[in-house]
Amino acid sequence: MMSKVISLRLKDYQVESLARAARRMGRSPSETAAILLSEALRQRDFPFIEFRDSSVGRQAYLQGTRLTIWQIVEIARDYGGDIASTAEHLDTPKVQIAAALKYAAAFPEEIEAAISDNEWSADHIEQLVPNVKVMNVDAPSA
Repeated sequence: MMSKVISLRLKDYQVESLARAARRMGRSPSETAAILLSEALRQRDFPFIEFRDSSVGRQAYLQGTRLTIWQIVEIARDYGGDIASTAEHLDTPKVQIAAALKYAAAFPEEIEAAISDNEWSADHIEQLVPNVKVMNVDAPSA
């Protein structure tokens, strides 16, 4: 993917806010501005999507919920991609589930990487958290 350099005029308070965000994200102000602009443009293009900081970095969430988009995708897969069943399971409007799945379809690499990272963490929980004992429980299928 090509990138181009553009210049922006920012007000002093915007520069200060960007510098704070860059420190929190561990990135340069330029990298941070590019990330935040990309997220803002995605939020304009995809209703019900918002970006938040999490313990694993910035992630796409379903607006007004604690659900990341990758979590919704995993649940939707359990229901064979059926939006109505996924919405019922999550007690969330179908239009929001459809929006989440459209976002996921537009950015599959991002979503698959998050799912893969979560699966790795689940497989290595005993290594990651001292004194944890994993117990397997049979649960009814979805």
